[in-house]
Formats: sequence, C-alpha cells, structure tokens
Amino acid sequence: MAEESQAFVRSINISKRKGTRKTSVGDEPKHVKAHWGFDEDAHAGDWHRQVSFLAQESIEKAQAMGLDVKEGDFGENFTTEGIDLLKLPIGTRLKIGDDILVEISQIGKVCHTRCAIYYLAGDCIFPREGIFGVVLEGGMAKKGDRIEIVSLGDGTCEYTPPEALAEIEEARKAGTL
Repeated sequence: MAEESQAFVRSINISKRKGTRKTSVGDEPKHVKAHWGFDEDAHAGDWHRQVSFLAQESIEKAQAMGLDVKEGDFGENFTTEGIDLLKLPIGTRLKIGDDILVEISQIGKVCHTRCAIYYLAGDCIFPREGIFGVVLEGGMAKKGDRIEIVSLGDGTCEYTPPEALAEIEEARKAGTL
C-alpha cells in the first residue's frame, strides 16, 4: 500500500450543530476521545459515526464543477489527502498521528432531507464520498498528521447497525446515492 506513506490530515474541522458546514481549527491540536469523537463536535457520541472523513480530492472535484467549497464545507471532521478513502472496506483500521486508532464503520450515507450544506454548496458529495469511523483509541489530532492503514477490513464493523448498511445498499440500488 504505497499510497499510505503520503496520506495525511489536510484539515481538522468541527461544528457545534449537525447539518452545517464545519470550521477548520487550523493548526490547533484537538482531542479525540475514544468511543466518542472530537470533544467539541456535534457529531460526537455513542454511535457508529463518531468521526467523518472526506478526501481533498473529492473537494477538488466539486470545485471543478464550479462549487465554491473548501475543507469542512461538507461536514467532514478530517479532510484527508493522499489516500483513496472509497477503496477502504468497512472494518479498515486507520492510525492518525501517534495515538488515534479509527475503524471505518460506514461508507456514504443517506440524506433524508437536504441539509444546509446542500443549500450552501449547491450539492453535497458527502453522501457519496464521505466515510465514517468509530474511535477505538483516542488522542490529540492535528493538521499534517500522518494517516496509516493499519489493517484492511473485511466489510464488517461490529459497531455498525445492520439497518444502517441496509439503508445505504437500498439507496445505491435505487440510484439515489
């Protein structure tokens, strides 16, 4: 996996409310709590989507379509660079920086209503290209942290409710995702 040697966190983003753009924290390190997520983020909690990831490459595709967007605008906690997130199966474990261990728990999501991100950006790529994870080991995260693929998953995650995966699969089959 040659690509992982160049994978890193381009931006860390948090928000106080769900359904809104997240704000980059710049160079400020932020605490990620095990089995919770970012201390200050609205999406943190005791569920399978504690942290979220979106590739900078996905944001650049949206920019090429004429959207005025940047890191955090699609609601992702980690904007990544140099790693093909969509090729990572559920259950893949990622090490971020020195301490944080995340297991990929969901790829994509079904949006039941159009959120503020959709109206502000004109489209939301996150349901198609964002991924979610459960924080197995916490620590401090900062811009520039290396992302390492510790192990590839087998398509399952013990933290992901079966109905969440079924909903995504139905949406893909219907062509709505």
